[in-house]
Amino acid sequence: MQAPNKLFDEMSKLMTNAMGVAQGAKTEAETAMKSWMDRWMADRDFVTREEFDAVKAMAAKAREENEALKARLDALEAK
Repeated sequence: MQAPNKLFDEMSKLMTNAMGVAQGAKTEAETAMKSWMDRWMADRDFVTREEFDAVKAMAAKAREENEALKARLDALEAK
């Protein structure tokens, strides 16, 4: 009766170790992929969200100023 329990204990230990190895491999693969993606993105000329938002705000302001100047020019031409 002792032999089957020992077999199950050994199988349980083996499976636990295998899961630990698999978890370690998963973590290592995720780290490698993230590192690769960071390097790939750094090699491109992508802008940050803050830079994008700043340029977007500048463009909106320029558009508003352009519309105001157009309205002023139209009023001057109407005279």
